[in-house]
Amino acid sequence: MCIAYIAVGVNADWPLIIAANRDEYHARPSQPAQPWQDEPQILAGRDLQAGGTWLGLTQSRGRLALLTNYREAPNSKNSKQRSRGELIPQFLVDERSPAEYLEQLAKEGADYAGFNLFVLEWPDTQQPVRLGYYSNRHPSGRPQKLEPGVHILSNAWLNTPWPKSLFLKETLQAQRFDGSPQAVEGLFQGLRNQEVAADADLPQTGLSLEHERLLSSPFIVSPDYGTRCTTVITINQHGHGMLRERSFNPQAEPVRQHDWPLLWPSFHPDSPLHPSHNSNRATDGLLSHPTSSKETS
Repeated sequence: MCIAYIAVGVNADWPLIIAANRDEYHARPSQPAQPWQDEPQILAGRDLQAGGTWLGLTQSRGRLALLTNYREAPNSKNSKQRSRGELIPQFLVDERSPAEYLEQLAKEGADYAGFNLFVLEWPDTQQPVRLGYYSNRHPSGRPQKLEPGVHILSNAWLNTPWPKSLFLKETLQAQRFDGSPQAVEGLFQGLRNQEVAADADLPQTGLSLEHERLLSSPFIVSPDYGTRCTTVITINQHGHGMLRERSFNPQAEPVRQHDWPLLWPSFHPDSPLHPSHNSNRATDGLLSHPTSSKETS
């Protein structure tokens, strides 16, 4: 994943909005977002080469995490480095608090190539949301506790003002999300922007100028590497929401969309919105199938 817009507690009616692009080599195999067979409580896409993921959640735990690589000059790969994609499923099923998990991860940061990890826990709507961030390339070497608000994560440290990050933040913040199909599509379209930044504004991360140009737009298009999918997660004040994932081919044409209903789980037991007060709601977390799966040939 290469860019994510994260809005927590900003919209009173929709307190959790995430809109993210995953960029990857087109030849690298992956599966779309779905419950994992070996960990059914996890809803996430999956990298079939290393077995991890870039974005996932567990409704039963009220947890969500997303990961981006930290962009830096290529170097000789350490064959003993662990897969960064394993961090998300580890957090999603971990019993420790986000802060405790990240503190332990900071002790193991050297085991991985450069990464950024954003984690969220909101197990009860009567309690404050807990947010955390850690990068094994940040000079502090320590996890950060985050406050609700708007955050942008690309392939530098959290909220680094790269051109693509500034554009996405300004574009999506300007939209008044109300849960309508038009508003959802507005999030998708904001992430489809392919405008390349001016050379003077490009970050200097050790890559070639041509490569920096290619990576400077929120949505990346090239024959070998580009935006593979866009994910939009929206959850309203009642805990109901949707995870929508739209996949693209190398020509940037949408080829598939999966829509997964969400019921953020742990309402206060006395609340009429708690799943136990409505037998028609799924109380085991994930539904067994998406509401729609659209294929485009």
